[in-house]
Amino acid sequence: MYYALMFTLASASVQATAPDEVIVIQENAPQQQQQLAASASNLAVAEQLPGARIDAAELLQGLAGVQSDDRSNYAQDTRITLRGFGARSAFGVRGVLLRLDGIPLSMPDGQAQTSSILLDEPSNVQVIRGPQAVLYGNAAGGAIDWRSRAPDTNSLEASLVFGENATQRQRLQGEWVDAQNALRLVGARLRTDGPRPQNKAERDQLALRWYRQLNDSTELVVRLDDNYAPLLQDPSALTPNAWAADPEQTVARAITYDTRKSIHHQQVSASLQGRADWGQWHLNSWRGWREIEQFLPFAGDDLTSSGAVIDLRRQFTGAETAVTLPLTDTVRLTSGLTWAEQRDRRRGFVNEFGVKGDLRRDELGRVRTYALFSQAHWQINDTLAFSAGARHQKLRFSVADYYTLPGINPDDSGEQALSANTWMAGLNYELNETWASFIATGRGFESPTLTELAYSRSGTGLNATLGPAFNRQWEAGVKCRGAGFSCQLSVFDIQTDNEIVVDTSIDGRTIYTNAEQTERRGIELEGTAELSESLDLRFAASYLDATFSNGLRLPGIAKQQAYLQFNWLPTQSTDTLVQIAADYRGEVMATDANDVIAPSHVVWSAALQTRYQLQGLEVSPWLKIHNLFDRTYVGSVVVNQGSGRAFEPGRAREAMIGISARYNY
Repeated sequence: MYYALMFTLASASVQATAPDEVIVIQENAPQQQQQLAASASNLAVAEQLPGARIDAAELLQGLAGVQSDDRSNYAQDTRITLRGFGARSAFGVRGVLLRLDGIPLSMPDGQAQTSSILLDEPSNVQVIRGPQAVLYGNAAGGAIDWRSRAPDTNSLEASLVFGENATQRQRLQGEWVDAQNALRLVGARLRTDGPRPQNKAERDQLALRWYRQLNDSTELVVRLDDNYAPLLQDPSALTPNAWAADPEQTVARAITYDTRKSIHHQQVSASLQGRADWGQWHLNSWRGWREIEQFLPFAGDDLTSSGAVIDLRRQFTGAETAVTLPLTDTVRLTSGLTWAEQRDRRRGFVNEFGVKGDLRRDELGRVRTYALFSQAHWQINDTLAFSAGARHQKLRFSVADYYTLPGINPDDSGEQALSANTWMAGLNYELNETWASFIATGRGFESPTLTELAYSRSGTGLNATLGPAFNRQWEAGVKCRGAGFSCQLSVFDIQTDNEIVVDTSIDGRTIYTNAEQTERRGIELEGTAELSESLDLRFAASYLDATFSNGLRLPGIAKQQAYLQFNWLPTQSTDTLVQIAADYRGEVMATDANDVIAPSHVVWSAALQTRYQLQGLEVSPWLKIHNLFDRTYVGSVVVNQGSGRAFEPGRAREAMIGISARYNY
């Protein structure tokens, strides 16, 4: 089941009172956050420090439970974990459901990439963690949902960003509104040399949004996206010794084999929602195409290898619908279904020092998923509410192998079917208008992705021994909200059977296996506070003890995280804002054996932004300095990297300036 947190966008300036947060179940059943039996975060993007908006991690800073790693490698995408789920991912996102305006960014098998998002578009980001999130289905960690707003005025907007390493980004946006329609057209262009050799990136994005009010009770939203990245060079991770000697160097093999990736992602989606006397409903549908060509840092010329040039052509489609019915004055029921499918035509070729060579892999992979879900909310009295829900989901994986060599490379075709029943139940108690508490429990699951099933220890066939992971979650917390402050404190315990973990990762071939059992116990705190009329702060802290049954820590996960951000208005005017942020990350294990450790670090950043009104023109310049004290740190780790290249360097001190101009007509 999908949820969305909606609230009125807060401005970047300090406000006397925090905005009311509203939870929206299935896009059409509003509920105050204080009434929800779950840990939920809802943050206006305008509250983050300004930036080029080229990395999804920019929109996820200071959210409790979220670890968004600074990879500085656009060929590998942002690495995101939620309560430690998704840490096994060598690229992209696993174990966490990503959505934009209710449309899944995650594929049916659970993998996702953030590079398809136009990051200027979301106005706020919402995160649901804990038992409530198990109803999302194939996402053990929870859900991250970016939300945008419909145009409300006719306007033209242009923005320019310049930074070190020859970084530049331009964006042009137009909006048009009449009584029944609203249109938005956006184009963006990125070019950068990156902080290391073999680190260039080129990306062009185009997005069209059409909002149509069909009648008083029905709205249609159509979205078209075209994201083209013809060049994303990959400097590769470094060994710990190489990182310590020079974190800005690039692996020699990356240059020898000209490691790089190109991506072309196109997607169309439509959302229809309405209300009637009997209840509310919505229907979401989507279809997309993704083409990837990637050159890895080795030859891959063995006849039994899968090659070292990945050529992937993906098609994906899906639909989801739900209806919310008020059964009584105090009971509300939301039920629906989801269907989705993806088709991956994957080929592998020899990498002849940066040139595509002979064929070494040719297969068609398919994933189909179906789900039925339902949740009831019962407002027992003015202070006590009970919610419960269940979801049944089926997945079917199949691979047809077209590259076989008698006696050398056998037929690796195969099928695997998975199914899971998940559920949750929770109580929420509102002590008064300021304080509320909740407790919840649930059962969730996470399937392996099609990519993770691709390789087995035997060297041939699907990894038939790799199955889904199931978890049992408990969570309790308190929330408070008053004039000038808000906070949320949660404690949780998650027991997982058959956790999906990295077995080995060598030269682009990653093999996964199921661990016996893992445990995650933790505590999360986040909130805001107004210190004076001109100064406020936002804070978040997480402690996560994630271990295998043998007591060793899960790799890729920081045990401690903390974030602190000060927002200061130098004058009574709200047109100038100074922001200072500190981001702390504890030690991160890079291997199951815990023998490779990325050290802890604190990264400071500062920003200055202001605004000028010139009749109908609004001009907004800004300046940002990342890593203010030029700290050398590991931005991300590659889990169980067999050749020892486990550390991806974080960025050195980096200055960036930007300016946007908006004209309302």
